[in-house]
Amino acid sequence: MAGITTERPALLTRRNFLLGSGVSAAAMAFYSAEISRHEIDVVPHPIAIANLPTPFHGYRIVQISDIHLDEYTEPFFLERIIHKVNALSADLVLLTGDFVTHGAFTFLDANHAANRCAEIFTTITAPLRYAILGNHDVAVDAPMVIRALSGKGTPVLVNQFLPIDRNGARIWLCGVDDPGTSHPDLDLAIPAKPNAPVILMAHEPDYADVVTAHPRGPLVDLMLSGHSHGGQVRLPFVGPLILPPMGEKYPWGHYRFNKMQLYVNRGIGTVGLPFRFNCPPEVTLLTLQPA
Repeated sequence: MAGITTERPALLTRRNFLLGSGVSAAAMAFYSAEISRHEIDVVPHPIAIANLPTPFHGYRIVQISDIHLDEYTEPFFLERIIHKVNALSADLVLLTGDFVTHGAFTFLDANHAANRCAEIFTTITAPLRYAILGNHDVAVDAPMVIRALSGKGTPVLVNQFLPIDRNGARIWLCGVDDPGTSHPDLDLAIPAKPNAPVILMAHEPDYADVVTAHPRGPLVDLMLSGHSHGGQVRLPFVGPLILPPMGEKYPWGHYRFNKMQLYVNRGIGTVGLPFRFNCPPEVTLLTLQPA
């Protein structure tokens, strides 16, 4: 007589559940830290500006932000970013703050990180490049970061403005001191009578509310910010897990405030933990067009 065999159904034991959950968590951490963190999203975005002078029609501005070199952005990754930037044939490259990180490893050598960052920027091929400070730069050592960048050809605008001239026409580029940790002064940063389009760099995007309420706010056509990292980790149907102060209201992308437009770049680096999920590093290509 043939024997009868019985098979016991597999049981989802607590041990197996924990083991599977641990493997899934490890895989997600690896993906967020090593794959998603090193993806590069080149985001083209047209910006229509009223009374844009004809020589600036099609003017190409590349924005990168929040580099956080060494903690945790590696120099090789910043070099890869700059390679992408150069491929876009920009007329102007704007760097909207946080070149170093004020964090657990800052004591190792923030000066080295700032100078290495500035050295890599010398490989940018665009004819013009300018920077502003972010909250981490101020917290670490603002004068040191300014010396490192400006000493290697990247001017830093701190409550300053300057003209960008092209074939007899002009736009104004402005930069404020970090709104979150220092002393921004829009009266110094924005010309009183520009008679031309105005682009303002301010690290924290929620500062846009201050700009629009300021007497010179109506003079600003475009504000460029970073700071929020887009949340770094964005879960489907949930959104960003954490957003920093002054980066909660306008965390990423394009916004309108009557005349002024705001664009918020998701940044290159990470803080807290070296993770990005559903929120890759961003290189933004802004092309100016007449409104």
